[in-house]
Amino acid sequence: MSSTYGENLKLSIFGQSHGAAIGMTLDGIPAGLPVDTDALQIFLNRRAPGQNDWSTPRKEADRPEFLSGILDGFTCGAPIAAAIYNKNTRSGDYANLKDCPRPGHADLTAQIKYGGFQDAAGGGHFSGRLTAPLCIAGGLCKQWLEGMGIQVFAHIAAIAGISDTPFDPLAPDMDSIQPDFPVIKPDAGAQMRDAISAAKGDGDSVGGILETAVLGLPAGVGEPFFDSVESVLSHLLFSGVESRIAQIVYGVPAVKGVEFGAGFSAANLRGSQNNDDYVISDGQIRTVTNNAGGILGGITTGMPLIFRAALKPTPSISRPQQSVSLSSGEMQELVIKGRHDPCIVPRAVPVIEAAAAIAIFDMILGNTQTGGNRKWI
Repeated sequence: MSSTYGENLKLSIFGQSHGAAIGMTLDGIPAGLPVDTDALQIFLNRRAPGQNDWSTPRKEADRPEFLSGILDGFTCGAPIAAAIYNKNTRSGDYANLKDCPRPGHADLTAQIKYGGFQDAAGGGHFSGRLTAPLCIAGGLCKQWLEGMGIQVFAHIAAIAGISDTPFDPLAPDMDSIQPDFPVIKPDAGAQMRDAISAAKGDGDSVGGILETAVLGLPAGVGEPFFDSVESVLSHLLFSGVESRIAQIVYGVPAVKGVEFGAGFSAANLRGSQNNDDYVISDGQIRTVTNNAGGILGGITTGMPLIFRAALKPTPSISRPQQSVSLSSGEMQELVIKGRHDPCIVPRAVPVIEAAAAIAIFDMILGNTQTGGNRKWI
């Protein structure tokens, strides 16, 4: 399995949903960067399960134990290693999945690729549980970016077709996001929660869209073609085959879709409508609009970086579904047991923030501009 990301930093994620622990190692981080573990825990709590009606009832504290790389509140130059020990597992709920794969999950493809040796309990290494160690790394990167004046934040743009107010592409406002349910428009949030409750009552699930903004990112970060900002961000947000396809498609100049700036709607515009005219503002070159989403030629423009990620409905639903028995080769009805989110979108907000922060920090570590290296840290 490939569970490593990064060009200048190296992030590796390990563990299985119902194993002893999950965790991460983060290598290539300079010594002397401050680490606020209290702020990190607050960030991790935004993703932690079992906190509300739209989350899985599985309760995990998700308190990381740092094993190396941090000394007296600062990075020490050694690889950062952290583990979260799983406490509330019910592996017996998944005993039949190697024979009867769940529609929409990786059970069948994992069985084919790993020949039955994979851990199926709770989805094993394919589980969304593995986004917790991603958030450890991303939460640290967010802190270090904030130290450079760079903010990464997201809100729920839509759930079940119910839309929130989008970010202002020229001046997205982190303070406009509601603290308990991350939307800008409270009425939209209430409707989204009702839709989640309705789906849960039907034994079903719903998906949605997250919109992320990066503020304070200077112009000149990124590379053209295969190491463009879009390519690097998409590489981390997607997984497996989708990751490889997305990286190379963005390079020629989950998450099931990612769009930057105007995204797909740009296909309906004329060039005169889509182009962002330049202006001088406070002595800096800015743009009148931001259809590019803060990126041109794979390189940041200095405008807010805006992207949206589409998340599919949770595939684990309690309604009967059609599957097959791999041992008998016959059709079989499947009723999934276990504890699952009727909508993963609210808990995914910090996950997407984490992914974006890791990607941005990785690019800043290796950023070069004409005339030599430009140091940010």
